[in-house]
Amino acid sequence: MSEHRIPLIDIFGDNFSMGSQLGEARRDQVKHSIDNARRLLEDAHATLQLTWESAVIQARKYIPFAEERYPKLLEEMRGIAAGANVSFDDVAVVNAMEAVTMDALHLTKCTSMALAPERTTNGHVYVAHNEDWLPEDEPDLVIVRARPKDGPAFLAMTYGALLPNIGLNADGIAQCCDSVYPTDSRIGTPRLIVSRAVFDARSPAEAIRRTLSPQRAAGYNHLIAHESGELYNVEVSARRFAVLPSENGVIAHTNHYLHPTMQAVESEPDELIATRVRYFRAMRLLSLNECHKMDTIKAIQRDHVNYQDSICNHAQDEADPMDREKTITALLMDLTERRLFATWGNPCVNEYYQYDL
Repeated sequence: MSEHRIPLIDIFGDNFSMGSQLGEARRDQVKHSIDNARRLLEDAHATLQLTWESAVIQARKYIPFAEERYPKLLEEMRGIAAGANVSFDDVAVVNAMEAVTMDALHLTKCTSMALAPERTTNGHVYVAHNEDWLPEDEPDLVIVRARPKDGPAFLAMTYGALLPNIGLNADGIAQCCDSVYPTDSRIGTPRLIVSRAVFDARSPAEAIRRTLSPQRAAGYNHLIAHESGELYNVEVSARRFAVLPSENGVIAHTNHYLHPTMQAVESEPDELIATRVRYFRAMRLLSLNECHKMDTIKAIQRDHVNYQDSICNHAQDEADPMDREKTITALLMDLTERRLFATWGNPCVNEYYQYDL
């Protein structure tokens, strides 16, 4: 097992200050992630017909909606740009990439899971997420421990110029995000900015409400967990949503819609086969133990059934820009203890390290 630990950055203050601290501390990684995004558009030009200059123009169409609804989070993005000495336009493109490309890349293959207290050996709430993305961005991973001037403290993962959106907060709310592919996307607030806003929630209902921002561009599946054991999948598109509760104290999600209302607006569902295998595999493995402990959850995150498109996902054709994603980090949260464990890279070959809020 490889032993290297994702860096931890402490940030505090107002949103601009927090963004500036993150950008300054991770200046090289922010610039690297922007360069990676540029290369991604170049490599996928035959599919997207999109240059970086065109992407900047497209991103500018989305920013006013975010500015109206989430001015503080736009300040956080401006802080990242100022701290890293890069342009705000470049940071905006990275944070709006899914919207700018109209989800044409289909690169994410994430898996999320959670367990209520009655399904864990110590009565704690556990939340797990495998983040699957391009291997080029793996070196830019960081764990952020934030103490905002307004709102609860939070502990979250991000990389490069992205706003953090997967983690937990001091009020016992955890969030994982899984990309889904609706057909009703529109110009509006980019979904990553919407998901960052969830960390300011202080209750499960407020967290769910925050995923349903008016005039959103599209949506993720937001796996929302609360320290009480309340677990929900909130499947979101631009105009629809569905809230699915846990079953027998467990819940999971991958990259396809589960609710019939949402399946009606799913893009090319016949192409989303591997995500269904991962979902049913995760649910089966969760059902094998009446009560789970951290080691059994880690074993699920390391699972290789349907390799290379497994829960522990491995890069396939390195020459194909549309098929190079892998698990760049596996996150395991003990929500009861406000604690996060993370691997730097695939969990099958990398150790988990502990981070405390």
